[in-house]
Amino acid sequence: MHYLDNAASTRPCQAAVEAAQHCMTTCFGNPSSLHAAGRSARDALSQARRQTAHALDAAPEDLVFTSGGTEACNLALLGAAGPLARRGGHVIVSTLEHAAVAECARHLQSIGFSLTSLPPDKDGRLSADSVVGAMKPDTVLVSLMLVSNDTGAVNPLSDIVRAVRKTHPNVIIHTDAVQGFLKVPCVPATLGVDLLTVSAHKIGALKGAGALWRRPGLRLTPQVLGGGHEEGLRAGTEAVPALAAFGAACASRKATFEQDVKHMRTLKDMLLLQLAALPGVTVIAPHDAPHIVTLSLPGYPSEVMLRYLSDGGVYVSSGSACHKGRRSEALSSMGLCARILDSVLRVSFCPDNTQQDVEALLARLRAGMSTLVHI
Repeated sequence: MHYLDNAASTRPCQAAVEAAQHCMTTCFGNPSSLHAAGRSARDALSQARRQTAHALDAAPEDLVFTSGGTEACNLALLGAAGPLARRGGHVIVSTLEHAAVAECARHLQSIGFSLTSLPPDKDGRLSADSVVGAMKPDTVLVSLMLVSNDTGAVNPLSDIVRAVRKTHPNVIIHTDAVQGFLKVPCVPATLGVDLLTVSAHKIGALKGAGALWRRPGLRLTPQVLGGGHEEGLRAGTEAVPALAAFGAACASRKATFEQDVKHMRTLKDMLLLQLAALPGVTVIAPHDAPHIVTLSLPGYPSEVMLRYLSDGGVYVSSGSACHKGRRSEALSSMGLCARILDSVLRVSFCPDNTQQDVEALLARLRAGMSTLVHI
């Protein structure tokens, strides 16, 4: 198997598996319980919070654990908008955003907020000028993705934040950093944001865990009610095994960050070099992030080529998993023609991938282009 769909989900690393297994078999108590079994679970949860915070160069008390990136984005946007609901205001997002942000923004619009959705430039990036140009006197909330899950383009977020703060120092700024976490520098204090979302299953941990970093003192309205968990911001007993795995994966990837990035970049460069020699291949956007390459084979529909690759044991995607077969709004907003959009493939690496994975992908692509009907 040659798994190259790591932007959708990753194989759990050994450290994450061991941490989850330990919590399922040994520290299985409720972390809110006062007895010894509860304390053991609570200690495991505290360790996971410290490990995750350390990977962000942040303080553990500023993290809210959630069930994943989607819930964390919901808490960020809807939670931040809660104290503003009476007076409404203007919200800015981009057309690059994951559905977790885009749908929240549309919900805010439906309850009285005004909404601007900014398209990227032809390279798939946002600019400080475009964001500042969209600001209004009543702009209260901005949410912009750090790394595009469609193309790997990295937005100049710290530059954007600095430019926005000059005219709107009190605006709340959120970034969905799920695709950038532990692939590009991702430190909330450096980026200057107020809220930042990360997810576990993109970095070698388990599905069902994520976190929201929030600036100290920032008010949020809880979106899940029912108890005082996570300092009252997210009710429900914490999923200790999944969160322990999250922390363990954070610690592991943090320790090898530089070599992991270099390795993924080498594989990506190898792939790009070979793709340049394949006739008819279109490589989309600059691919700033080290782990994503988005390409198109016009005339070979994505679903057909995906099936052909899968039958040969090579697994990629046709874009963000949240699209579920629909055309990507992000790619569409870049002005790409229908023929390119209908033939998109996204290749995404993790530190465990090898040169053999790249060679298998290229061999299968060549075979597909010579075997499948070109339309």
